[in-house]
Amino acid sequence: MIAWESFIYFAALSALLAFAGAIFALRSQKRSWVAIVFNVLSILALGSFVAGLWVTLSRPPMRTMGETRLWYSLFMLLAGLITYIRWHYRWIFSFSTIMATVFMVVNVLKPEIHDQSLMPALQSIWFIPHVTVYMFSYSLLGVSFIIALYMLFKPQKELFRVADSLVYGGIAFFTVGMLTGAIWAKEAWGHYWSWDPKETWAVITWMLYLLYIHLRLFGSTKRKWLPLLLILSFLSLQMCWYGINFIPSAKESVHLYNKN
Repeated sequence: MIAWESFIYFAALSALLAFAGAIFALRSQKRSWVAIVFNVLSILALGSFVAGLWVTLSRPPMRTMGETRLWYSLFMLLAGLITYIRWHYRWIFSFSTIMATVFMVVNVLKPEIHDQSLMPALQSIWFIPHVTVYMFSYSLLGVSFIIALYMLFKPQKELFRVADSLVYGGIAFFTVGMLTGAIWAKEAWGHYWSWDPKETWAVITWMLYLLYIHLRLFGSTKRKWLPLLLILSFLSLQMCWYGINFIPSAKESVHLYNKN
């Protein structure tokens, strides 16, 4: 049984292991298996808390904003690991670790109420796959955001290929998230789509990333503003995830269960 109050210890351990891995990655010209091991241990440390919290709550920890931040931190570490193993960019561990740690720190500074209650709409077989694929897509697109920032200062054609692969994977999972969400909405509320703020921003985000993909496939690869489009797309993603909670019209949204 794991209580939310113990999160700070798991988060500290996970962050320390991840930063250790980042240091080993930066110091090695070749792919560092020590860095990979440290990062895997970091993922296991945070993952063990998520699993323990799941058992304690007797429900998947995906209901509150803080709980989704848990998954984002976990998947961000995983996305950084995948990117490092696949493309061997030594600096990627550092940025993915910083981003994951920021979200863990937010959860430490802003603890939320985590109880066993689960509203009827969330008691659906679509709840877990919908949230999981969305969070994983957010993490892949988060790494593409990191690469876009890097390209603003050091543009490289090779980095474009990495960003493309991450965007392809991220938008594929994002699309699956939208589809499962629509099926879930039909089951819970009787309609596939309601154009509430979260759904509207999801479409905006989806279209921005599709625009990037279209320009990369059919447009010029030398456009220096393409990284800016990736950054804009990621900012739209943040609006879709939690920014809509600050919109007055979101008070009537069916997604209010995320705001606790």
